[in-house]
Amino acid sequence: MEIWGKTDVGAVRRQNQDAFAMLLDEDRNIAVFVVCDGMGGARAGNIASGMAVERFMERMRKYAEEDFGGDMVGCMSAAIAAANKAVYDKSISDERCMGMGTTLVAAAVTRERCVVMNIGDSRAYKVTGSSIVQVTRDHSVVEDMIDRGDISRQAAKEHPKKNLITRALGTNAGEMPDIFSHELREGDSLLLCSDGLSNTVEEREIFYETAYGRDVRGSCERLIGLALARGAPDNATVVLFRK
Repeated sequence: MEIWGKTDVGAVRRQNQDAFAMLLDEDRNIAVFVVCDGMGGARAGNIASGMAVERFMERMRKYAEEDFGGDMVGCMSAAIAAANKAVYDKSISDERCMGMGTTLVAAAVTRERCVVMNIGDSRAYKVTGSSIVQVTRDHSVVEDMIDRGDISRQAAKEHPKKNLITRALGTNAGEMPDIFSHELREGDSLLLCSDGLSNTVEEREIFYETAYGRDVRGSCERLIGLALARGAPDNATVVLFRK
């Protein structure tokens, strides 16, 4: 098991409102990792993503020490609920943070299980030696348009509303994530990223750099490098786990 993460402010933004964190417990064969992309103004977005990551990981570290009590889904859901409450409470108690929120995509992996949860349009991809699969579904205006058949997936990449999300953590008192379970075999990878990466780096490139990269650190470096080479109009973050 190995894991690495990298974030970059990009070529346009002045502040990085992405945040990520990782936990790798090799003795227990447990990995927990999360990526958040904040929204809500110059300062508030940064606060939202940072608070969400901190509160989520605070809970998950405790749960991991107890081997999740046999209920990984319940533990992750509780950690996300705690993160949502922290961000929401801050947004209604501090006028400078009014309306702030954040995306969240998180994963927990053990020897037997892999659970992914998301709110918003930060993504998870499962990568094997021969394929890449987007695990999560974006909670976004353009994804809903694709589902209705209004636009193609290719057209969505250039749509003026491509950055509008329909669900975010911390924007109301209760927000439930989507939940996904996947099997990860030895050598398979799970990649989490913000839309600053997925909007600039093609899926086939994510596959190539992940499946054929010798180490997770190098793969993360190259993926962020690709985003920067294409102008990186947004903050870009990637966390890569390889089993």
